[in-house]
Amino acid sequence: MYGLRLLSEAIPKATDKVFSRKYIMLGRIVTRWHDIVGPELADKTQPVKLRYMKKKANAKGKATASLDIATPTADATLLHYQKDLILERINRIFGENWITAIRFVPMASNETETRPVKKKKKPLTEDKKHELSNMLDDIDDPEIQERLKRLGTAILQDE
Repeated sequence: MYGLRLLSEAIPKATDKVFSRKYIMLGRIVTRWHDIVGPELADKTQPVKLRYMKKKANAKGKATASLDIATPTADATLLHYQKDLILERINRIFGENWITAIRFVPMASNETETRPVKKKKKPLTEDKKHELSNMLDDIDDPEIQERLKRLGTAILQDE
């Protein structure tokens, strides 16, 4: 059954295609961000850039990387104290200590809400249900009729 899906379900599929070539690791960090920092911090932060430092190689001679994390300015100080924990979790999940530094960059004030706030939907009245049902009576395909009914219900609940 096809229908509308949450962005949180669609984005990993889209980012896998985009990041699979050049930015594989950043794509993996983005898709596993909730696992790395936990839901509370994931709502306040967002990984935005991965910078490779070829000149500064680690003890094994491998290039290292630095991760830029966008966060509201008010949370940057608190997150600074959790930087080592975040680094440890990233390197535990992905192996190899290839990320050696984290930098917190300010997030624009209009981006502070990284997760949509879910409003509680009010149930439809019997009159609205009947009105919606009458509008959809002429549609023969039961699957399309059901989808339109759900769409109409969602629209009427938002009003």
